[in-house]
Amino acid sequence: MAAGYADLLRTRHAARLLAGTLVGRLPNATAHIAIVLFVRAEGGSYTLAGALAAVYGLATAVGQPLLGRAVDLYGQPRVQLPAAVVSALGMAWLALAGTSDLLTAYAAVIVAGLATPPLEGGLRALWPGVLGGREDRVHAAYALDAVAQEIMFTVGPLLVTLIVSLWSPAAALLVLNVLGVFGALSVVLSEPSRTWRSAPREAHWLGALRSGGLLALLGAFFFVGTALGSITVAGVAYADGHGGDRTYGWLMAALGLGALVGGVVYGARSWSGSPEGRLRVLVGLLALGYAPLPLVPGTAAMTGLTALAGVFLAPSLACAFIVVDRHAPRGTVTEAFSWLVTFFGVGAAIGTAAAGPAVESGGARAGFLVSVAAGAAALVVLTATQRVMRAPAVAEAAAAPAASSAEAGRPAAS
Repeated sequence: MAAGYADLLRTRHAARLLAGTLVGRLPNATAHIAIVLFVRAEGGSYTLAGALAAVYGLATAVGQPLLGRAVDLYGQPRVQLPAAVVSALGMAWLALAGTSDLLTAYAAVIVAGLATPPLEGGLRALWPGVLGGREDRVHAAYALDAVAQEIMFTVGPLLVTLIVSLWSPAAALLVLNVLGVFGALSVVLSEPSRTWRSAPREAHWLGALRSGGLLALLGAFFFVGTALGSITVAGVAYADGHGGDRTYGWLMAALGLGALVGGVVYGARSWSGSPEGRLRVLVGLLALGYAPLPLVPGTAAMTGLTALAGVFLAPSLACAFIVVDRHAPRGTVTEAFSWLVTFFGVGAAIGTAAAGPAVESGGARAGFLVSVAAGAAALVVLTATQRVMRAPAVAEAAAAPAASSAEAGRPAAS
């Protein structure tokens, strides 16, 4: 398994693009933690900290597809690097101005969130060109991408706490965003990023959202995000009665470890059949993994159940990347991937909000029931939209006879 990924990373530009993208995304991956720690260090309340983090998240959700569309229209360097710089300046504004002026604080996080560069979608748009268009290698790269995300979301928070312990929360905001700019710079200076051009696109105000198959996928992953968001809150409630912060850390680490293992195993082999059908199976298994969580057993067993709940997350994401690529209208691939980021993130925010009242009324068990319901809803969406999700294959089959007919009537080239 590791040998396959190592071979992939030996492809020219692959390691640089993956590493640059991960470093470039560090500010976004750690922003919620860094903002909360900064606000508390400034003497602000948890309510203010949560509100600023939520506004940042919503601003990012709005900005990603808009900037993704700009990348499709104007290329990566002209959008990604300026966006990274503006986003970093927004966070620097917050770090230097503090939270005494609430209007300034909110404006700073809005600027930082809106300008967050769509590096995630940009990388997925680059993989086919970097890997020579070989479908099996591109699919393996999507799996590697999903695995790398789990590593980033594990290492990122540790990096924040390290910088805070060495210097200050304000320094964490500044350092991480400087790193983010350097990550974006590494990507946009690479040959694949500089030479990449989106396919010609049909002018349409809906952009990528005019694809029914893409809308179905986005709806399903909104609920996957909801499930994950609710787990983070329900996990806190469980840990309060089972050892506190240390237990919560173990639960979240187990969730990430499960996803990491699942992603590595999934990407180690080639899969037959349509990605759409495979995605339904993977999301079904993901939903099934959430089902035992409301049992809330002892700490050891609960840690194991949490790891199980994460196993099919990275495979589901990797397969979703393939489906996005297949259903995105021509010339909208970066925007389409950015919409996936947005729907997933908004779903996570909704899940966090929904789990709070559930925990208040029924404890950790009720919070985990939100995850179970959300996982089931994701599966229902994909099951109910099977016909729409089959659209690319149907179109290809219909187009094949027409193409053959056209070739038959075309004069031979001299």
